[in-house]
Amino acid sequence: MTIYSQISANKIKTWIIMILFVVFISTVAYVFTKAMGYDLSFVGLALIFSGLMSFGSYYYSDKIILSMSAAKQIKESDHRELFHIVENLCIGEGLPMPKIYIINDSAPNAFATGRDPKHAVVCVTTGLLDKLNKAELEGVIAHELSHIKNFDIRLMAIVSILVGVVALFADFFTRSLWFGGRDRDRNEGSSAQGIFMLIGVILAILSPLVATLIQLAISRKRELLADASGALLTRYPEGLASALEKIAKDREPLEAANNATAHLYIENPFKGKETRNWFAGLFNTHPPVEERIKILRSM
Repeated sequence: MTIYSQISANKIKTWIIMILFVVFISTVAYVFTKAMGYDLSFVGLALIFSGLMSFGSYYYSDKIILSMSAAKQIKESDHRELFHIVENLCIGEGLPMPKIYIINDSAPNAFATGRDPKHAVVCVTTGLLDKLNKAELEGVIAHELSHIKNFDIRLMAIVSILVGVVALFADFFTRSLWFGGRDRDRNEGSSAQGIFMLIGVILAILSPLVATLIQLAISRKRELLADASGALLTRYPEGLASALEKIAKDREPLEAANNATAHLYIENPFKGKETRNWFAGLFNTHPPVEERIKILRSM
């Protein structure tokens, strides 16, 4: 397997999952709309409402995440080696220089956030700086810059919004079952209406879970893509592979992480909570680190 084939395969898989996600959301919206007796214009209004609610979080999510993580912005004089590694890799990749933040935590980890390459942030922990050598640190930074270059920071924000839309639809439909509606009352004798109502109840229960599973699947594919893209940037896959090995072996959990930010980090920050069986693995935010290391060392 070459770096290029890995990048291509991960991009294709992400697009397939995204297309299936859009089809899934459209199906859920259609079933809920028919079950409640509304016309399809209701779907458009719901999407507009969800978009307006998500507008603020899209533009300010990076500030919220950095604040939640107790991250502090640094200048070149604060950590010259880190600053120069980021700067040199950005020049090699043709990216604008992102802001650099550090979390004062001895657990080694890192993440990127923002909405596009011009408004991006790379954040690392003090533990990462202390425990990795220069080649390994370059591998981690290249991985995070790849998230920025591949617009993963924007993609995952959009996916989060779509998951929120599904949850909003399910909640609205569930509430409508209690409060009712004139259109549904008018059509309650219709067999088709009854079928849509039954399917709608099932989807109201399962759709938020399915949407979350799709979100996690996309997150895992983008991690693999960032691994391959980062290896291509440094031309040294072993640097990132060795870094992942060290991060995974370090059993100290990252205190600054929480369920809302865990998917951003290069490796699962909740040490000791990784799941190994296939079904439980569907709920992981990251691919198994052993798989990532194996792929990197096969390039």
